[in-house]
Amino acid sequence: MLRRQLVHPRAKPGAQVVVAGRDAHALRQAYDETVRAEQVDVTDDESIAALAQRLGPIDHLVTTASARARGVLKDLDRDAVRISLDTKVIGPIMLAKYFAPTIADDGSLTLFSGVAAFKPAVGYLGVAVTNGAADFLARSLSLELAPIRVNAISPGVIDTGIWDGLGPEGKQEYFEHFRTHNPARRIGTVEDSPTRCCSR
Repeated sequence: MLRRQLVHPRAKPGAQVVVAGRDAHALRQAYDETVRAEQVDVTDDESIAALAQRLGPIDHLVTTASARARGVLKDLDRDAVRISLDTKVIGPIMLAKYFAPTIADDGSLTLFSGVAAFKPAVGYLGVAVTNGAADFLARSLSLELAPIRVNAISPGVIDTGIWDGLGPEGKQEYFEHFRTHNPARRIGTVEDSPTRCCSR
């Protein structure tokens, strides 16, 4: 999350970057002292409300929380699908509810969707449904929260730890498939992004 700021490495002078997650201690270890770490659980309304109260006025809010429900239909678990939607759709709805009153009129709320929303694949039904819902959530929120800007970013396949669950061979096979279909002929990396996240 962020308060008047654009994140590393181009934060404006005087900007304060705030990152929040379930494990604030781990976040403090991951960032230097210029970044403030806070605790929040996007599946817990009281946690969200408490964070909004602690932070006060902000300019920008970015939510990247995700819990992917992978698997073919016969293997999908109701709880996994529910957690996926709770984390990436209901969580952002509640973030918007509690943070909208604190976001500047020229500020923004950014959600994350994903390529599965418009390029479905076998084994990614739960992911596709969740990402599709996130897309429509952004459209609805943009009307209700105007003039606050609301956008949904839909990244392609980026080489982060999120794919490690596929196992070394599964990850390599998955990346190779998408690499050959990408115009750049490679998988994206976290280093491709010149900036990260933000708050006031």
